[in-house]
Amino acid sequence: MEVGAMTTTPLNAYGGGYEIKKMKLRSINRRKRGIKVFSNLKSTRLPLFISTNPSLINPDDLKELYTRCNHSCHRFPAVDRNGKVVEAVDLKKLRVALSHSSILVSVFCNLRDVVVNDKEREVREGDGPLMGLGDVLRTFMPLPLVSPADAQLVGFGRAVSDLGLTAAIYDVMVTPSLQRRGIGKMIVNRMIRMLTSRDIYDISALCSVNERLFFKACGFGDDILGSTTMMYTRTAPTNSDFCSE
Repeated sequence: MEVGAMTTTPLNAYGGGYEIKKMKLRSINRRKRGIKVFSNLKSTRLPLFISTNPSLINPDDLKELYTRCNHSCHRFPAVDRNGKVVEAVDLKKLRVALSHSSILVSVFCNLRDVVVNDKEREVREGDGPLMGLGDVLRTFMPLPLVSPADAQLVGFGRAVSDLGLTAAIYDVMVTPSLQRRGIGKMIVNRMIRMLTSRDIYDISALCSVNERLFFKACGFGDDILGSTTMMYTRTAPTNSDFCSE
């Protein structure tokens, strides 16, 4: 379901050739599993705002999203005893990465919907009380407007490309309370459409073992040439390393 008109402008600041599809309101349906509902209602609607406009991304908000998703940009991230990333991303380096990324996709949601879904997750995990009548009635009401100016950044993904032959997708993440609603797949599909519109089909995705099923559902698979990704494993040299030489 899509609402509202859509305009396009050239993506000049990011290599040209792409078009920015400004702010399109999307509605995501998801079946509710494990939640007691006293009616026959099977799904809820979630109003979202998806954009490929880089100017809408606040690096501070994006850094917070990295932290909420426990997603690190460090090659060797530091984690605490509970497996939480101590420092998800360096803000200065994040700004540089954003400025050199070919495609940036951001998803926004009203804060109220994020809070409601946080509570919903607690109910699902704890098998809590029944949904109230107000919760049911809200599913039949018109979708509220979502504006990035007063909404929360809940999803993100970026692609780096040479704009001619190859591209790679990085940092696809969705805030935990809104996962498993198809938002991540929507982000990946938007990037793929923009890349293939430039006749770029050599698209890779750097992902962990836990993320392989997600990317497989997005159309990714093993390379037909049998190649595998190799990563540089040495850490960055310290000042003492330079002094000892």
